[in-house]
Amino acid sequence: MDTIAPEITRDIYGMPAFVTLTVTDLDRAVDWYVNGLDFISLFTIPRPDGRPALVHLRRWRYQDILLREGAPPTGGEWTISIMATLEQLPAIAERARSHGGGTVEGPADTPWNTRDLRLTDPDGYTVVYTAPRPEGQRDARFSAMMQREVRRQLGGETIPPGGSAA
Repeated sequence: MDTIAPEITRDIYGMPAFVTLTVTDLDRAVDWYVNGLDFISLFTIPRPDGRPALVHLRRWRYQDILLREGAPPTGGEWTISIMATLEQLPAIAERARSHGGGTVEGPADTPWNTRDLRLTDPDGYTVVYTAPRPEGQRDARFSAMMQREVRRQLGGETIPPGGSAA
């Protein structure tokens, strides 16, 4: 299984997936994600009058958010899940709590062997930082169930713990 490097890159690349969020206050949203949630402002596209039209934020490679000003969507929950390391979760939670403007839940263990930090930004978007739980803290029954399901789907092939099916 490939390991994802927990570092920010300023490389410009074709993004295979990203999210665009419409926010009521672009400066406030940039402040929340940069100073509260560990993103960087990669670049800003200005309007003709010089004010920002779009801000490109990034955390790790392929963790890109585009922010644009407007009325946020209504009528449903929007959740963005982002990979993190276990060691990062408490610091991000503390920074987000002290920064204000949004809500913070966790970090807390999930039934699927991750530890998640759930944050809601000032416009109501939910960002979940998720990290695998350490080996000795995982739910053995869930791990065994997943192994059985992988074997079933792959026709009996066994996947080593921490391994990849591909």
